[in-house]
Amino acid sequence: MEFTTVEANGVALSVRLFRPNAGVEAKSLTLILVHQYSVLGGCQGLLKGMANMLAAKGFTTITFDMRGAGRSSGRPSITGSAEVQDVIAVCKWAVDKLPAPSILLIGSSAGAPIAGSAIDQVKEVVGYVSLGYPFGILASVLFGRHNKACLQSEKPKLFVMGTSDGFTSVKQLENKLKTAAGRIETKLVPGVGHFQLEGPDYDNLMIDYVTEFADSIVQSQPEASSSSDLYSSAD
Repeated sequence: MEFTTVEANGVALSVRLFRPNAGVEAKSLTLILVHQYSVLGGCQGLLKGMANMLAAKGFTTITFDMRGAGRSSGRPSITGSAEVQDVIAVCKWAVDKLPAPSILLIGSSAGAPIAGSAIDQVKEVVGYVSLGYPFGILASVLFGRHNKACLQSEKPKLFVMGTSDGFTSVKQLENKLKTAAGRIETKLVPGVGHFQLEGPDYDNLMIDYVTEFADSIVQSQPEASSSSDLYSSAD
């Protein structure tokens, strides 16, 4: 695992880079994970297990603390609007420094709408995965402003949700996705709640879903060059 800092409009973002494990064939798609709601304690550390597992599958994987979370400076916003710029900044850093010619954005919980707003803001982003997108009525008071940008993007999108999600019902998810553009896939996990889906007990299943979707995108993309060494690192 390597560490660096990325600046986003005067905010210093703490970033971790997970390279593919030794002996594993590196894949051309870079994965950027966007963590849960900062106001409620969301931070990149919650995604470390998934990031390690994705790196073991051959994906260069990036996590980061959005503004006001973990070791990043600044203050979090209530609606996640300012955090969209954090996602964009990390994507552009990856493109410039790794390089990352093709990026898959993966948002967990409130990180899903925030990542969704950034899909079409970075041309190198070629797909999107939502793990527990909060589409419900109450959640939409905070995050509904992100829905349009996410759903109207033509880029491939995968939505994963537990059927017992307390923020979004299956019917609400289905109704929202009726308006979505481009290639849409869904994975429903029977009897699982919102916070259960985020827990380590379901990391293996999430990795399977993400890997399958990511591989399908890789197969549809022209061959890309592998990532070069990062200029700074730590054990």
